[in-house]
Amino acid sequence: MPLPIAPVAAVAAKYGAAALAGYMLARRVRRGHLDQRAEDALDRVPEGLTTLRPADREQASATARFRRVIRLGLDGPGVEIDAAALGRIRWRRI
Repeated sequence: MPLPIAPVAAVAAKYGAAALAGYMLARRVRRGHLDQRAEDALDRVPEGLTTLRPADREQASATARFRRVIRLGLDGPGVEIDAAALGRIRWRRI
């Protein structure tokens, strides 16, 4: 029984386009580097959300940290999630 070409070509074109898009995206992403000072600063962020806007400076700062342990069952395998973020917005009149 012959295989119809049209449906196979459509599927191949769809997956080929997705592969090409992934390849192009991978080429545009730059390789990062690990800055230990930034890692230490993220480790010192308290859990929860904090904001700060000093009166004498034209900026606002915020920190956020989310730490949870998720387990499958009482004694099952688990994973710890630790997400931290620092943010700053500066503005000035010119």
